[in-house]
Amino acid sequence: MSLEISIPFEKTDAEGLKCGDKVFISGKIYTARDAAHKRMIETLERGEELPFDIKNQIIYYAGPAPAKPGRIIGSCGPTTSCRMDAYAPRLIELGLTGMIGKGERDEAVIEAMKKHGAVYFGAIGGAGALIAECVKAVEVVAYEDLGTEAIRCLTVENFPAIVVIDAYGKSLYDR
Repeated sequence: MSLEISIPFEKTDAEGLKCGDKVFISGKIYTARDAAHKRMIETLERGEELPFDIKNQIIYYAGPAPAKPGRIIGSCGPTTSCRMDAYAPRLIELGLTGMIGKGERDEAVIEAMKKHGAVYFGAIGGAGALIAECVKAVEVVAYEDLGTEAIRCLTVENFPAIVVIDAYGKSLYDR
């Protein structure tokens, strides 16, 4: 069974999903990799606001390639999520309800997900060109100097993913 997800993605939405659910995400999601995550945490440590409202949002761990002529975005496959593990618990605590990437997460991230009601979606590695077809609009939101690792807001339609770790800590990696 496939489920349709829309943004904002609230805690109750996250808690309604189960490990293994196939989903199609539509709405505005944000891209951010490790360099952007590091800056977001530094921003919070200075007592400043994040460059976007993280509450009820989904962050896609990706750094899209530059767009070819006539395209709005280049290939945008998922990156390995463990590089964000040092930063994710703080963002989940602030209301982040979804993350998209590939690979396992550490126990601190999973505990934060269980405590605050968030899920981790897996996207298909190696399918960045196909995933790019789901992107209908893109805008750089912050940290443009990071190039492909800048935070971008992507408007997506039917972005395919699977719930790898649900809000209760159940994981496909445990099977």
